[in-house]
Amino acid sequence: MTTGAATWAGPGRIAVEDVRPSVDCGRYPARAVVGETVPVTARGYREGHAAMGCAVLWHGPAGASPHRTRMSPGEPGLDEWQASIRPDAVGEWSFAIEAFGDPYLSWRDAVLKKIDAGQGAEDLANGLAEGALLLDRAAALVPAADRVRVLEAAARLRDATRRLFARVTPALDLADLLWEHPVRDLVSTSDTYRIWVDRERALFSAWYEMFPRSELAAGGSHGTFTSAARRLPAIAAMGFDVVYLPPIHPIGRVNRKGRNNALVAAQDDVGSPWAIGAAEGGHDAIHPQLGDADDFRGFIAAAARAGLEVALDLALQCAPDHPWVTGHPEWFTTRPDGQIAYAENPPKKYQDIYPLNFDNDPEGIRAEVLRVVLHWVEQGVRVFRVDNPHTKPLDFWHWLIWRVKRSHPDVLFLAEAFTRPAVMHGLAKVGFTQSYTYFTWRTSAAEMRAYCEQLLAAADYMRPNFWPNTPDILHETLQHGGPPMFKIRAVLAALLSPSWGIYSGYELYEHLARPGAEEYLDNEKYQLRPRDWAAAEAAGASLAPYLARLGAIRRANPALRWLRNLRFHDVDNDALLCWSKRDPDSANTVLVVCSFDPHEVHWGNTTLDMPALGLDWHERFTARDELTGAEYDWGQHNAVRLDPYVEPAHVFTVHRRGGAPPHGGPQWTT
Repeated sequence: MTTGAATWAGPGRIAVEDVRPSVDCGRYPARAVVGETVPVTARGYREGHAAMGCAVLWHGPAGASPHRTRMSPGEPGLDEWQASIRPDAVGEWSFAIEAFGDPYLSWRDAVLKKIDAGQGAEDLANGLAEGALLLDRAAALVPAADRVRVLEAAARLRDATRRLFARVTPALDLADLLWEHPVRDLVSTSDTYRIWVDRERALFSAWYEMFPRSELAAGGSHGTFTSAARRLPAIAAMGFDVVYLPPIHPIGRVNRKGRNNALVAAQDDVGSPWAIGAAEGGHDAIHPQLGDADDFRGFIAAAARAGLEVALDLALQCAPDHPWVTGHPEWFTTRPDGQIAYAENPPKKYQDIYPLNFDNDPEGIRAEVLRVVLHWVEQGVRVFRVDNPHTKPLDFWHWLIWRVKRSHPDVLFLAEAFTRPAVMHGLAKVGFTQSYTYFTWRTSAAEMRAYCEQLLAAADYMRPNFWPNTPDILHETLQHGGPPMFKIRAVLAALLSPSWGIYSGYELYEHLARPGAEEYLDNEKYQLRPRDWAAAEAAGASLAPYLARLGAIRRANPALRWLRNLRFHDVDNDALLCWSKRDPDSANTVLVVCSFDPHEVHWGNTTLDMPALGLDWHERFTARDELTGAEYDWGQHNAVRLDPYVEPAHVFTVHRRGGAPPHGGPQWTT
């Protein structure tokens, strides 16, 4: 399936090189989603001056008919070829590049040059005869409806009673037809490359992280799946389509952490959900205060009715009283003093968590983790957020992910890997569907642009998911930027990346940090944190309506569903970032200008890449701000003003208009 390398075909008669998309020379499949336009490129060349062509031969999942798409040449002299393909089903696709000699193009080019040089019918006698023979071959390749036309053109070439122009014109006019249905000589096929195609949510998704236990049940007690389900319609109304739950399993009592990560827990402290396992069970069990299996399935059903999928945390670690600790002590690391080693990330210590050791019994751990994952798949879970995957072996993830996809190809995995770039990218290559990113720490326009351009370079295999906050991460920009910064980071995350997410409380502008740390005070990881959502919204102290507007914009504009179409435009103010996304099929274009400064008003002058907007350089267009409803007359050069206390961003849809701009029409925003 997806575990082998590409099929090496060896060199052909015509050279084909540098085929893309290709991940590590074909070791891993490239990635796409159903309906995504996937660019395919290659370098193809041959000896001499004879014409050649290239085509993409691509196959869908087993049993599907193959497709052949002819490639167009790139910049003259560079021997580059390009085409786009669009997979329409989930599963493994494959493609190869076919390079071939194109005798019709060679003949056509030679005839035109000779006619331009003043040669007549006698000089072209052999050439006309050769052309007629080529068209005889072509007649067998074109659709039946065009066959007579090709044969008539061949007959004209043989008709010496006609003038030269009349003899050759019908044959020369076949260029478009024979581009699509060429005569092919010396066909040379490249190696075979693979593309794994996921469902659309693998690329386009909006995540909301919530702790069900904080959505209190009647009487103000520990939340349940039933009480948490009441929150789901409000989450969906903000435009989210994935609700992510931290671990829902029993929480260990041994070495349980107290509030704010205190070493000693009080009697009523609930502990960290990531300290998994207790007498009630382990990774396949449910915390009894949340409910039982029927309650969990009811929560999934309630989420589906609201238009949400449930993502479950897959955290491969154990509390000291997890059943695995006594049942499989070989799965852990034992220190010289006989104690099992707890997790550490110096200077941080996690005394309530034992990490797994994948080297002592890898087959046993693999079998058990696969069993656990498939257990939750059977309960209706199709999305997993994986905790700290960079602390587990890459070959384990490669084995697990593709083993799960073998029977459940619609299952998605998000990597929570805040780690070194090579490891983050390696996890994406071996199979993770999406990845957390460094978005949180890119706090200037220049940094964000450079980082997004790096992500675009990895778009063949890595899908970013932008999160302004998590339970562990409260960046200083949110601590000190006030409500405008919460808007800014939401706009950046939701409109730069097709996938984004927030941790609950973001919409209430929660910003108080534990002193000396980049994390929340009174962290929900260690305590219940009930919130009065309705009171905040009634008092105008909620960002929920703004998030709902962003969600509506994302859903209404097909351009925002893709990653590869992200383009940046120049602005002469370092505090501003300008970008666009365009979907050619729907002619939908979104253009955004966003400030990075939550405190000051900023002016800037844009220089737009008009072809990236689907426009000619000279054209004017109407820019409709989807946040405010205001409309502006824009062209390549425009002035823009952003006041963070009014609106720190413009989110324009681009509407082509004809003729000259109206006199006095605004060319700047206010």
